[in-house]
Order: sequence, then C-alpha cells, then structure tokens
Amino acid sequence: MVNFNLTAFPLIYAHRVTSAFFFLLTYFISLSGNLLIILLILKSPFLQTPMYFFLINLSFLEMMFTTTLIPKLFAILAFENHTISLNGCLTQCYFYFFLGSVELLLLAVMSFDRYIAICYPLRYATIMSTGLCLKLAIGCWIGGFVLTIVQTILVCKIKFCQSNLIDHFFCDIEPLLKLACSDTKFIQFVNMLSSSVVVFGSITCIIISYSQIIIAIRSISTITNRWKSFSTCASHLILIFIVYGSSLFLCMRTVTTNFIDFSKLSALLTGIVTPLLNPFIYTLRNHQVKKALKQLLCA
Repeated sequence: MVNFNLTAFPLIYAHRVTSAFFFLLTYFISLSGNLLIILLILKSPFLQTPMYFFLINLSFLEMMFTTTLIPKLFAILAFENHTISLNGCLTQCYFYFFLGSVELLLLAVMSFDRYIAICYPLRYATIMSTGLCLKLAIGCWIGGFVLTIVQTILVCKIKFCQSNLIDHFFCDIEPLLKLACSDTKFIQFVNMLSSSVVVFGSITCIIISYSQIIIAIRSISTITNRWKSFSTCASHLILIFIVYGSSLFLCMRTVTTNFIDFSKLSALLTGIVTPLLNPFIYTLRNHQVKKALKQLLCA
C-alpha cells in the first residue's frame, strides 16, 4: 500500500503549534456556528421557507467541508504526522472536490430561489414548493457526486512510482497526478471538463438570475423598497463573492511566488475560511435569524 507525505507549511515549531491550535479553534467555531444555523431553522416556524431549506444544506455541507481538511492539517501541525495512505488520500481528494461542486450548485439554486422571490413574489410559495425544493437539493448532491466520481475512479487505477511527497496540506488532485507513473492527460482533461461544467454552469445561472433581479428591482418606485428587496440577496451575494473568489485562486493554482502558493490559498479559503464565515454572514445581516436566535436563547 502506497503512503504519501504532505508537506503542508514550512513553519518553525512555535508557529506550527500556534497555527495548529488556531485551525482547531476555527474548526470548532465552524462546526458550532453551522450546527446552530441548522438547529435554528429546524426549530423556528417562521424560518420554514425555501431559502432556509437550502441554507440547511449549505451549512451541513460547510461542516463536512471543514472536517475534510482541518483534522489532518491539525495532525500535521501539532504532531508532525505528515503521512497519509493512498485510500485516505483518494478519500480526502474526492470529498474536497465533491463538496466544492455541490456548494457551487447550491449557490446557483439559491440564486434561482431569490429570483423567484423578487420577480414573482405572489407566486413564490406555489413555484418553490416543497417537492421542487427537495428535488433541487437532491439534484445538487447527485450532480456533485456524478461530476466528481469519474475522475476519482480513473485516479484509483493509476500507479504511483515517483516521489511520495505531496506539496500541499491535503491530497489535491494536481500534485497527486504529478506522482503517477503513467500518462495522466486524459484524467486531467476529464477533471478540467467537469470543473468547467460546474463552475461555468453555476455562474451562468447566477448571472442570469441576478440580471433579472436587478431589472425587477429597478422597476420598484421607491428607493426604500428597492433596498428592502435587494437586502434579501445580500448574504447570498457575499457568499458568492467569497466562493468564486476562491475559485479564481484555484484557476491560478499553478502559480507559485516567493510569497503566495495560490493552490494552498484557494484550499484555505474554500475549505476553512468560507465555512467559518457562513454562520456570521447569515446571522449578522439577517433579522429573522437573529429573532430565531433570541427565541431559542430565551426558551
């Protein structure tokens, strides 16, 4: 059985220990915050809307995302346990890209939900029925699975005969393929194709949805009502900018300067920073969630 060594970050002992406990604290905050969001939505009657149903899926996804990366990163930094088995490596790689694909698809679905809410407010409850919401959510998870499983199966079939050193803090697909004995051009093509489908497909849906939202908001007579309508999209838009900003760094993954490794930076943003910020984004600017939180604390 092949074992790999993850290089992670070249830090001195003091910085390594400090970073380990920082990431551990980040992990617990992310888990607690996203779990709190889920509990608030499940327990609050006035949060039983399609938008919050998709937010449950997103919060659960963020919990899985951060769990995929931080425990192993903590083990590397705190105990210098750089070794990971082939099966562990492939599992971590699969879940990272699977969850990343589902997140992009969920953001696209949530933009469609905001489009219906603002452009067809009177028909919103009818169009965004429980059945449709369930189908859209399941579709996101199945879509992420299908878009990721093919290249994972292909990677399972290749043999590794190069160095077992992976220049990353988790099993990313690009540095993993560099260690293969055989030609990996087909796997790279499949990976690029599936990534293009999910990224450009989701961003196209988001752009079309928000174009229609802007047109609808411009037709509203008063500035106050315009801002009130647009504010319902604020949290979602902030999350879109963070996630797609991370994807931009992912596109620059082959670029490494003396100061920044964009591949590692992208993974930190998508797998650690975004799950940490998600609960704050949807609570600090959301009066309904704040109200639900107060009711839960006073109960």
